[in-house]
Amino acid sequence: MSCPELAVGDGALGFWAAQEEIYPDTRQQRCWMHKTGNVLNALPKSVQPKAKRALHDIWQADTRDNAQKAFDLFITTYEPKYPKATLCLEKDREELLAFYDFPAQHWQSLRTTNPIESTFGTIRHRTKRSKGCLTRDGMLHMMFKISQCAETKWRKLRGFNYLAKVIQGVPYKDGMESTENDQIAA
Repeated sequence: MSCPELAVGDGALGFWAAQEEIYPDTRQQRCWMHKTGNVLNALPKSVQPKAKRALHDIWQADTRDNAQKAFDLFITTYEPKYPKATLCLEKDREELLAFYDFPAQHWQSLRTTNPIESTFGTIRHRTKRSKGCLTRDGMLHMMFKISQCAETKWRKLRGFNYLAKVIQGVPYKDGMESTENDQIAA
């Protein structure tokens, strides 16, 4: 397998350590759903709804610059009273905003690991109830068949036709393909 352009995951240190060892050039994207939950857990319940909206303003921004501004506003607003929450967010700043360097059509799939997790949710549900009832081969066969059935309901990746450009290394800025004129102006 060639080196992936981007790996998406939560804060699982083992995953990132393995990824850096095997594919050191692969960029990292942290899951916004997991990060949002971790940041909100460091805040009192009364503050969480407002903080959640502020976090959504970051990852739903249309450009990296607007996301950076929303990010800075969140840090400025919550850091004096809740430094643990802001530290949790700040430590993965670049990894949380990596998706801006990919086609905008892919952003929905890149910002979170939920598509992957929901895919395996059905398998996890069945295998928990079948523990000890099957041989290893029987369990693998059952998992394969369950995933085959689930596959029929999967939707195609939005903007799948942009994958070839991503693989070729075409640069993107704020979800739009960068041209040479954009690079010269910068």
